[in-house]
Amino acid sequence: MKNFLSIDKKYSSPDSSAITIVQAPYEHTVSYGGGTKHGPKAIIEASAYVEFYDDETDRELCFDVGIATQKPLSFGKKVDAKALDVIEREVSDLITAEKFVVTLGGEHTISAAPIRAHVKAYPKMSVLQFDAHSDLRAEYEGSPYSHASVMARVCEFMSPKRVTQVGIRALCKEEREFIRTNKVNTFFASALHKGDHGRDWAKQVVATLTDDVYITFDVDALDPAIMPSTGTPEPDGLTYHEAIEVVREVVRSGRRIVGLDVVELAPVKHVTHPDLTTARLIYKILNLAFQPQRKNTSARRTR
Repeated sequence: MKNFLSIDKKYSSPDSSAITIVQAPYEHTVSYGGGTKHGPKAIIEASAYVEFYDDETDRELCFDVGIATQKPLSFGKKVDAKALDVIEREVSDLITAEKFVVTLGGEHTISAAPIRAHVKAYPKMSVLQFDAHSDLRAEYEGSPYSHASVMARVCEFMSPKRVTQVGIRALCKEEREFIRTNKVNTFFASALHKGDHGRDWAKQVVATLTDDVYITFDVDALDPAIMPSTGTPEPDGLTYHEAIEVVREVVRSGRRIVGLDVVELAPVKHVTHPDLTTARLIYKILNLAFQPQRKNTSARRTR
């Protein structure tokens, strides 16, 4: 098995690496295009072509802190809650071992598991959700564990006020009412593109977050021109720069990124740039998250 960035064993040892990649190739409720179960493998393979050096942080993070890659999780016949339990146990064990965990999906349903694991360790954390869809339906196509319901499940174990959504441009009336009633911090793509939040909208996004921030990144947050390889692409999405600028602002503000998942890449044969874009996105976020000048040192983990 190739590891993330295809780095030598010296820098990818599970024991000595500060970062661990968890592969969760789970796909059970996709409603339009399929193939998300192949996303983690495609990301790992594409990452071999991502440069180690990051000019912005002036370092080769993978060699400085180490990045371990685990074998893909096996779900067998487990679906819904039982499948999420498999992921949550794995992520929880890694957090206890003081690893920074990156979970690769699979459909967005999987995100509820690492988010739950992290909120147990960081009880005051907020969730920064990059997405085209709000994913706040009580259920979809008869399933409360649908990819379209993942954030509704998250809001059952943490306050909706600590969820911030960026790039939303597809939702139903039920979800809009949920956002209003429960005060979810939702930044619609249309409002961002029209300038309703001004030029410094990234600062406004970050102002809604607590000191500890977990990022869940559905790749369909990016415009289909950049990210065609996803099950439910929506026009008028974010650019790569816009998404990364929000992450930069998280770090500039002194907040701490405590965990990350990236989901919904559905690889398309002979269309490789989305796979590489996703791999580079992950490494870029890691470089920003591990900048030594992070100012927030007051937050403490709660076991």
